[in-house]
Amino acid sequence: MAEPLVMISVVFLAGLEPMLQAKGFATARAWELTDDQRPHVRAIVHGGEFVLEPEFLESLPSLGLIACVSVGYDGVDVPWCRARGIDVTHARGLNAEDVADHAIGLMLAAWRDIPALDRLVREGRWRHEDRLRPQPSLGGKTLGVVGLGHIGAAVARRAEALRMSVQWWGPRAKDAPWPRAESVLALAEASDVLVVAARAEPANRGLISAAVIEALGPQGLLVNVGRGSLVDEDALVAALREGRLWRAALDVFATEPTPPERWADVSNAVLSPHHAGSSQAAIPLMIGQAIDNVGCFLAGASLLSPVL
Repeated sequence: MAEPLVMISVVFLAGLEPMLQAKGFATARAWELTDDQRPHVRAIVHGGEFVLEPEFLESLPSLGLIACVSVGYDGVDVPWCRARGIDVTHARGLNAEDVADHAIGLMLAAWRDIPALDRLVREGRWRHEDRLRPQPSLGGKTLGVVGLGHIGAAVARRAEALRMSVQWWGPRAKDAPWPRAESVLALAEASDVLVVAARAEPANRGLISAAVIEALGPQGLLVNVGRGSLVDEDALVAALREGRLWRAALDVFATEPTPPERWADVSNAVLSPHHAGSSQAAIPLMIGQAIDNVGCFLAGASLLSPVL
């Protein structure tokens, strides 16, 4: 009988192949998979934001595990997998502190217009009279957190250290030291800064709708470190261009990589390339946990971080 295969699903994870082989696992690559290999694929190591089509998964009759290296798993239809006996794991909470750091960094960069100030210095346009045009302080402002999971709570703690008041909204009530708004719309109305840190699911696609963006308003800042699918990006771009939203700071986008021309004339947005959770501390933990989940599965042991 052929030994079980662990398949790497996307090219950017190809560097994990030697690590899997060092653990004694036979490996395959999805983009090179042969028909002879398909019956022997028992596990997939996956980047959770990339879509795994059911038609492709159905071609792997022995598949029992999808181990996401990422915290998010929005590219995996979890109910579909569960109905077919396929387990799904993810890197639950492992990079939350780093994502929160990045969210606060984006917020500060956008609120204080730091990228524009950097260009001012580099391009030789620094004038002393510019100091007479002060920028707003964050102290006393309200930060609204959409999704109070590991990342959202870490953002909230940091915001308090910046002298901000904190509110939050999520679909389920939970014990928290900050008040929960009645709805995401009510949270946006009460907030100066709205940080999106929710888990992406089919049911919350476009959660940050045109109405929510309007409620945040022309003095408001939207920060997204969740997933691009959570925000109506067309409505966001239009509101930024027309001044109905003051600023935005984004690490995630509807399409990744996002087309640069989409943002060419949107000067009131600070952008980073889905990099919030990519820290020297977190990445080895996330990779290690995914590989350990594969080992547990193939050994018949309990999984370390199943999607709940």
